[in-house]
Amino acid sequence: MAENRKRFLIELIKPSHYDDDGYVIQWWRGFIPSNSLSALYGIVVDAREARALGQDVDIEIEARDETNATIPIRRIIRRFKSNRNAGLVCFVGVQTNQFPRAMDMAREFRAAGLKVVIGGFHVSGSLAMLPELTPELHEAVELGITLFAGEAENHFGDLLRAAYEDRLGPIYNFMSDLPELGQQPLPFMPRRYVRRYAGAMGCFDAGRGCPFSCSFCTIINVQGRKSRFRSADDIEQLIRRNLAQGTKSFFISDDDFARNHNWEQILDRIIALRSKEKLKVHLTLQVDTLAHEIPGFVKKAALAGCKKVFIGLENINPGSLKSASKGQNRITEYRAMLQAWHNAKVITYAGYILGFPDDTVESITRDIKIIQRELPIDLVEFFMLTPLPGSRDHQDLYRRGVEMSSDLNNYDVEHAVTAHPRMCAAEWQSIYDQAWHLYYSPDHIKTLLRRAKASGIRSTRLAFTIFYFYASYAFEHVHPLQSGVIRRKNRRQRRSTLPRENLAAFFIRRVRDFLGTYPPGLRFLCRIEALRRAVENEPDALDYTDLALSPIAKEYGAELDLFNATPSARQVADRALARSDSRNRADHHGVAEPSLALRD
Repeated sequence: MAENRKRFLIELIKPSHYDDDGYVIQWWRGFIPSNSLSALYGIVVDAREARALGQDVDIEIEARDETNATIPIRRIIRRFKSNRNAGLVCFVGVQTNQFPRAMDMAREFRAAGLKVVIGGFHVSGSLAMLPELTPELHEAVELGITLFAGEAENHFGDLLRAAYEDRLGPIYNFMSDLPELGQQPLPFMPRRYVRRYAGAMGCFDAGRGCPFSCSFCTIINVQGRKSRFRSADDIEQLIRRNLAQGTKSFFISDDDFARNHNWEQILDRIIALRSKEKLKVHLTLQVDTLAHEIPGFVKKAALAGCKKVFIGLENINPGSLKSASKGQNRITEYRAMLQAWHNAKVITYAGYILGFPDDTVESITRDIKIIQRELPIDLVEFFMLTPLPGSRDHQDLYRRGVEMSSDLNNYDVEHAVTAHPRMCAAEWQSIYDQAWHLYYSPDHIKTLLRRAKASGIRSTRLAFTIFYFYASYAFEHVHPLQSGVIRRKNRRQRRSTLPRENLAAFFIRRVRDFLGTYPPGLRFLCRIEALRRAVENEPDALDYTDLALSPIAKEYGAELDLFNATPSARQVADRALARSDSRNRADHHGVAEPSLALRD
């Protein structure tokens, strides 16, 4: 019986992307886990358990995240050949900047006769927003690579059977058939993969889609604007399964967990696990700038073990926010929002976009100083405004024939890929580089540590996170979202358009990399630790306050540059002040006013 059984091999690969020298960005340990990889692994396990290819076919699964594991291309090819190429190589969650790397590997697999499928945001976003196949997608189809657009739930079984029966089509487009998440296979990664991430962090989505309409966002055009959710029962089952293998920390990858209709049931369930069963669960969430207005949200998030929260702050100029259809971000709420998270002892880190049409070198420098002085943000990660395929910005530029970079590797939100109306490419790139150094100055790092101490946030936790964010860009020259612990470089895995360096040149490069990264990085870590200890030893550390932490007597008045730096900021502040006065008068006369959140 055993001799008659067949094997079908599944390779799940989450590709990384190339640095400016053409080497794969890869680490001994990665930092940010891939939800796409976890989700598809769970789907394939479900197909295996359901015997999707028949009772006599065993499905064998391997999963690799290239940010923390070298992809053994030759070994994979040999393994498939020993099985008569019965299997499928799946490139999972491929973003635009990762597409060139995925294609380089896919060419080798196709040359060896392996079946290859590429899915993810680049394929899905391009097919959703553009009228025709782009050159790189056309090339993939010509090579016999299958393109998969949409989400794999409800559809992966059919894809597997088509691959098993040698009848794969060139394109599978399920963008108009996005699945509900109830009763779907749950995201999961075995411990042997999870431990490759620093802190052994797991990842899952409790929901998909986003109700907002930001023009630079791909989420709304790939996962849709109709939000879909998993149940609290699903999340409890998922967490228990992970806890059983020792995974305690989780990144919930919902683009905006605060808009998940089941947020309260999910958080209540996790709170019960922590309080009644004493199970250790730690969360990192992504939310919008109005999450603090949802009654009980911040408090319950903290009780459920939320230690860090990512907030899409994006900008402090209302004109820029309006131009990007980011109307849900109100600068008049920023201080209250950030103080609410601080009071809950949750570290805040905010995304901030540089390169909106009104931005200049001078205005960006001014705005960073305002943020430092007036907003109690702990960490800021900077992005260049990038027209990512799948976004409305990209679609608009494409339709108007505006020139954009043809090198997809540069669509990593760290490179300028189209012209800016008020800055040349060199100025834009330069202020992006400077922004990290301006914000993470020694004086401001000390201020951040003082605020943390006064708010009850563990200074050691914040100090390490500051080191990770700043050191990633300053010394490793990568965005924190692409960073990790101890950079790897494989001489043989260089971009196909660049020559392979000889051993001597590569050795010199690696020595130079080491000397330019680790000694200065270690010195920076020592400086942060010295600052942290100095703050801890200050006799009045718990009483520390500053403008960002203090309530302002006239919240929308002249006290804050935040409300006076631009005409649009002043207009927004004046309208907020008028509404505040109107509410005060209504309250004085006993007339109920609808809340600001509901009205806007």
